[in-house]
Amino acid sequence: MFTWLDKIPLHMVALPAAFLALAPFVPEPHLLEKLKMLGDGTLQRPLDIFDLVFHGSGLILLAIKLMRGKGSGQS
Repeated sequence: MFTWLDKIPLHMVALPAAFLALAPFVPEPHLLEKLKMLGDGTLQRPLDIFDLVFHGSGLILLAIKLMRGKGSGQS
């Protein structure tokens, strides 16, 4: 199912994942803001839920790639 992810070098997944997780850099990364909202129970607007999924998607792909730990793309 994730064989396409095995073919991608690790740095080509890690760099965009880090960028998405930290963007925008000022005043506060969206991912951190949305995780705080989730913890407070105020994550209700569709745009906020989309932001959480969008900014966390790179980290999810990175986690899947690291757990699989195989493929020619491993650096």
